[in-house]
Amino acid sequence: MSDEPPVRLALRVDDVPAATALYEQLGFVQVGTVPDPDGRALMVILRRGPLQLLVDALDGMPFPDSARERLTKTGPRGLGVVIGIEVADVDEAARIAAAAGCVVTSGPESAPWGERYVELEDPYGYLWKLFRVLPEQGGDGLQAAVDAWFGVDGPTPG
Repeated sequence: MSDEPPVRLALRVDDVPAATALYEQLGFVQVGTVPDPDGRALMVILRRGPLQLLVDALDGMPFPDSARERLTKTGPRGLGVVIGIEVADVDEAARIAAAAGCVVTSGPESAPWGERYVELEDPYGYLWKLFRVLPEQGGDGLQAAVDAWFGVDGPTPG
């Protein structure tokens, strides 16, 4: 039986050591490194609970030259994807991330659907949602989200 985590996510960045340092501040732990022929980190493997995060160099990885690879290198990267991880203290995580060069795009705030969260864009173009589930407030969290987004007369979630 392998100790490999059940969830893997790979992010392409232009500065592997700096990205690794940032993600370590978000609670990831480095478990491996793949150097290039000159000894620079080409890929760093990080873990946080059941998630394995591969931080790959934007240039130097032995990926085939394809239309997708060319788009990945020119960017923007991460559009339409939000990486959500639970943290113990949302406000402290937001301060740490902002000090590391992330741009806070929303929050920190407590949402009516039962979580405190902050959304931020890291220096490599990836959007992160750092959250903490709030103590049970009663009611329907899904309906609270619909009401917050569309008003009290919004659609009923199915």
